Amino acid sequence: MKLEVVVVPVADVDRTKDFYKALGWREDADVAVGVDFRVVQLTPPGSPCSIIFGTGVTSAAPGSRQGLHLIVDDIEAARAELAERGVDVAEVFHDAGGVFHRAGTEGRVPGPDPDRQSYGSYTSFSDPDGNGWILQEVTTRLPGR
Repeated sequence: MKLEVVVVPVADVDRTKDFYKALGWREDADVAVGVDFRVVQLTPPGSPCSIIFGTGVTSAAPGSRQGLHLIVDDIEAARAELAERGVDVAEVFHDAGGVFHRAGTEGRVPGPDPDRQSYGSYTSFSDPDGNGWILQEVTTRLPGR
């Protein structure tokens, strides 16, 4: 099994589509069937998994998705690119416990992991509705990944 798509609940489909396209995400589909059902699918560069949002796609509250993860090779370069694209992106951080970041901002230590260990450095941003994304630096995958 492979994760194919994640549904992201949004309030304004066109605003959200513009936001993700401005990040350089590929538009795979924008299909409307009447006024009550529209599906937009976009895929981050290099990702095998896409996001879907639209009208009549989910009953979840707009902005309720948190902890969506994107993997990057260089956390500082990825953060700089998002900032250049106009995204309000957090400073790079690592977790005080060194295992995984906690929910919210508790335990965040400014700067990348001091040893630049793979899986140890993060940044975050939200889409216009508040759906929360985490970028995680992965330079060497764990065995079997």
